[in-house]
Amino acid sequence: MTIKVGDRLPDATFRIMTDDGVQVKSTGDIFKGRKVALFAVPGAYTGTCHKQHLPSIFLSARAIKDKGVDEIAIVSVNDVFVMNTWKRDTDQRNEATFLADGNADFARAIGMEFDASEKGLGIRSKRYSMLVEDGVVKTLNLEPNPGKVEVSGGDTLLGQL
Repeated sequence: MTIKVGDRLPDATFRIMTDDGVQVKSTGDIFKGRKVALFAVPGAYTGTCHKQHLPSIFLSARAIKDKGVDEIAIVSVNDVFVMNTWKRDTDQRNEATFLADGNADFARAIGMEFDASEKGLGIRSKRYSMLVEDGVVKTLNLEPNPGKVEVSGGDTLLGQL
């Protein structure tokens, strides 16, 4: 079942890279008591994700935070090492937390997985953005086509705040 506005995020874990190495964070660690702008992309360094989606997020990041968002998080079905390198290469002002959902556990738990095996990518996350307050989905922008950024970009979410 696909998550919708008003639903609480299910328990899931992510991996993030810190100065102390890889850490496991739960949905509670990330979302409890906080307002989080969550952006999901199908894959690190892939064309649309790297050249369109991430730039839209970082162009709006300061304004999003100025609207009371505690954290900007970017999640993808990639391992923590790829996500850490992608953060290094794209997040020049350290404005976002990159969440590795390496086995697509979170994507599956919220019904946002899709099979991209025909392109050699395996199970991936659909492209979306959502505003989550204290673990509850307040806004959800799901792209109908994972190869486009028309409703899930940083500018769209900023306009909804």
